[in-house]
Amino acid sequence: MNQEWKGKWALVTGGSSGIGVALAKQLAAGGAHLVLTARRRERLEELSQSLQKSHGIRTEVFTADLARPEAPQEIYDFTKQQGIEIDLLINNAGFGQYGELTAVETQRLLDMVQVNCAAVVHLTRLYLADMVARRRGDVLILASTASFQAVPYISTYAATKAFDLLLAEGLAEEMKPYGIRVCALCPGSTESEFHVVAGQEKFTAKYAQETAEKVARTGLQSLAEGKSYVISGMGNYWGAQMQRLVPRRAVARIAAKMFRPGKAHAK
Repeated sequence: MNQEWKGKWALVTGGSSGIGVALAKQLAAGGAHLVLTARRRERLEELSQSLQKSHGIRTEVFTADLARPEAPQEIYDFTKQQGIEIDLLINNAGFGQYGELTAVETQRLLDMVQVNCAAVVHLTRLYLADMVARRRGDVLILASTASFQAVPYISTYAATKAFDLLLAEGLAEEMKPYGIRVCALCPGSTESEFHVVAGQEKFTAKYAQETAEKVARTGLQSLAEGKSYVISGMGNYWGAQMQRLVPRRAVARIAAKMFRPGKAHAK
């Protein structure tokens, strides 16, 4: 149980499932108040009520689809209207899509870039300005072990997560003079709905998956310790480090063999 943010407000995007739920539960257990946002209001309300009852914290729910460019500003305006100062911003929302680029709908790809990259920049820019003025605050950005290499057949997703990792690492140094911590959390395969939504569960089912709770705990601890990034899981850590010793093209070729679809391409 991390009490680093006890009595403070945290905003969790993608707070209706998977790692987002696990982060919310651990923060609530540590006494943090929560603003939860995602597309599915029913799930948010259920989680909100459960955490209030279990931990005696305050919660607010705001339904938003981060594929809409206006959503980050709407979330920020909501917290302002409620008089809430966000001390911890968690950019958790994101999704992937398996398949050859030309087999995936164009809008799906563009929405992925919007949610995984543009919305992260927008929300971070909005809340960091307030944190800088107060000389305190923290930001956790969900990246991935896919941040460290090209991954054919989830090429766009891996590229968006490389963006998230580099953004977090850069901001971690920019924000140090203001006493603000920024960390990228890089999980590998995790027990969540992500793989089903991405259409790649037949691949990830082959590999050991970490629990969302373990990933969330790793991220919050690393942020509290002032790390600029963390790879969850020792096996994932060594996998990301070892591929640096192999030529980049070879890494992509190996990944392509692992993920290459059969005759029926994923849609």
